Amino acid sequence: MEKIKQYIEENKQRFLDELFDLIRIPSISSLSGHKDDMVRTAEKYKEHFLKAGCDKAVVIPTAGNPVVYAEKIINQSLPTVLVYAHYDVMPVDPMDLWDSPPFEPEVRNGKIYARGADDDKGQGFMHVKAFETLVKNNALPVNVKFMIEGEEEIGSVNLGKFCDDHKDLLKADIILVSDTGMIADDIPTITTGLRGLAYWQVEVTGPDHDLHSGLFGGAVANPINILSKMIARMTDEDNRITIPGFYDNVQEATDEERKLLNRAPFDIEEYKKAIDVDELWGEKGYTTIERTGIRPSFDVCGIWGGYTGEGAKTVLPSKAYAKISSRLVPNQDHGKISKMFEDYFISIAPKAVQVKVEPLHGGQAYVCPIDLPAYKAGEKALLKVFGKQAIPMRSGGSIPIISTFEEKLGVKSLLMGFGLESDAIHSPNENYPLKNFYNGIEAITWFYHYFSKEMEA
Repeated sequence: MEKIKQYIEENKQRFLDELFDLIRIPSISSLSGHKDDMVRTAEKYKEHFLKAGCDKAVVIPTAGNPVVYAEKIINQSLPTVLVYAHYDVMPVDPMDLWDSPPFEPEVRNGKIYARGADDDKGQGFMHVKAFETLVKNNALPVNVKFMIEGEEEIGSVNLGKFCDDHKDLLKADIILVSDTGMIADDIPTITTGLRGLAYWQVEVTGPDHDLHSGLFGGAVANPINILSKMIARMTDEDNRITIPGFYDNVQEATDEERKLLNRAPFDIEEYKKAIDVDELWGEKGYTTIERTGIRPSFDVCGIWGGYTGEGAKTVLPSKAYAKISSRLVPNQDHGKISKMFEDYFISIAPKAVQVKVEPLHGGQAYVCPIDLPAYKAGEKALLKVFGKQAIPMRSGGSIPIISTFEEKLGVKSLLMGFGLESDAIHSPNENYPLKNFYNGIEAITWFYHYFSKEMEA
């Protein structure tokens, strides 16, 4: 292990150049025009795995985008780590807000700027290079498998079946994931919980065609007005969600758990300043950290209808639409919540309109116990590299496939990510600090070292 840091230092520029080649492929999974780019990216990953020292690397087709699988089995009796990452990225619009082309990565102020720099090509590629570093220095102490998918940003729609079809291939003792973040650039973090997700598109229809708002306004229900009122009824004055039965299975945190959660460094004034708001908003009786970590939420992600072009057009629209999501917590089943929302939302609509609710995707919440050998190994690895004890954190975000892994493969996941809130993932000018990229590679190598020791204990 004494050669690890030296190897990383000697190969820093090559590692970065190879990452840039990967980033330059616009693997946007939500846009059908990039189908060929998805295959190109998968093949590129396969190439890197073989060069890094995997004995096997294959691109496996699915009903959607392919999955890259690779492995190095050094001894069947040793523990096995399964690394999960995704090679697909979010769309880049609005283009005019980017300071540099999103698929032409460049380094500015010590950060990589590009779509996928953090989420998840930057973080995923750390694992390839950490693996290479160990193999080239004869220091790999465990078996390693890789599963890199191309549909995470659209809900991992085909990965559940992939897991069902390849259970033997994916057998492991732990799944290692770097698709999460750190509280701050000098505070290592292990994400111990993820919220679940339910997501819908709703359509409200009034008249069968657009009407003149002067001739019909006040006499015919306006779908946009109705939709707005229905959405407003989904939360009460304390910002609690009003769907009957919504909170029945919510796993309430104990006073001690809430106390531990709120020990995480958090400056509320800096938080408000970073997003340019004067006041925060959320469920009454909970702190901001609690609201985004251990409590469910309800949000309108998009709303449209009628005339939105330049100038005025006096129209009473036929239809109005919204995309709506709810973040869920442990014990809330996303399928049941989805049906609850659909039933309730339709029930509060007046007879003057018709309502259609289309569930889009969802996933369960996830909790990682802190007494797992992998968690202890992660703590030691982060302490070794950052010189500080890692802080456990409940994330407000969702990675729906993580709970699916536990359900279908019977394996827990360790979420050891290195991203920062300032990385602007999913937004223009996504970035990733070079320091985190290289520290992440080193920390992952130490994770394997300590994991092998923990599994021997």
